[in-house]
Amino acid sequence: MNEPNDEHMEAEAETLEIDERRLSEAERIAEALVFASAQPVSEAFIAERVARGVDIAAVMQKLKADYASRGVNLVQVDGAWAFRTAADLSFVIRRDESEVRKLSRAALEVLAIIAYHQPVTRAEIEDIRGVQTSKGTLDVLMESGWVRFRGRRRTPGRPVTLGTTRDFLDHFGLEELRDLPGLEELKGAGLLSGRIPANFNIPSPLMNDELTEDEDPITQMDLEELGILPPTGANSSD
Repeated sequence: MNEPNDEHMEAEAETLEIDERRLSEAERIAEALVFASAQPVSEAFIAERVARGVDIAAVMQKLKADYASRGVNLVQVDGAWAFRTAADLSFVIRRDESEVRKLSRAALEVLAIIAYHQPVTRAEIEDIRGVQTSKGTLDVLMESGWVRFRGRRRTPGRPVTLGTTRDFLDHFGLEELRDLPGLEELKGAGLLSGRIPANFNIPSPLMNDELTEDEDPITQMDLEELGILPPTGANSSD
């Protein structure tokens, strides 16, 4: 077998140096993009802005490890990436009380049911809780940005289905829905305190955010009907 010559070894060393430079530059770009964004950044978004062929998942895991022991951590939120204060330092970050809206027990129950049973309709929430759910409770959860309309169930009346948002995961420090705590952890955290709905259980969480087989997507007409958008062609003048 022929021994590699000096020229071949130099070429390999040069290729390795170029690959390392590309990787280093990709890490810097990814770091800057996540830092500058107010919302979690997807790997697809980062991939569009770095050199072709770079393994973005590997880049993000490398950055995550680099920041693991710092005051700011790089975390995954629903498949996207964001910088967040290290959990053990959250006590030193003062937050204006007006920024955090305290939820009633009813709202916490409804939020927990939506999180674990999504996609779920208002009627199904009421069946689980055993009491009616006021529109005001759902409005509060919508305004918080933690709950959204997912689609419409393919059943008589085509009821709207509800689910949680990326902001919900971000606020509660969850990477994905499968990281939701168990029932005992919920009780320990003060969620579902007091009376726990008799029909409440912990089903297997969704693995992704896609519509299920019995859901249709929300349309423009649906949004108008739900009052989210004004009717098409409506006169906005006084």
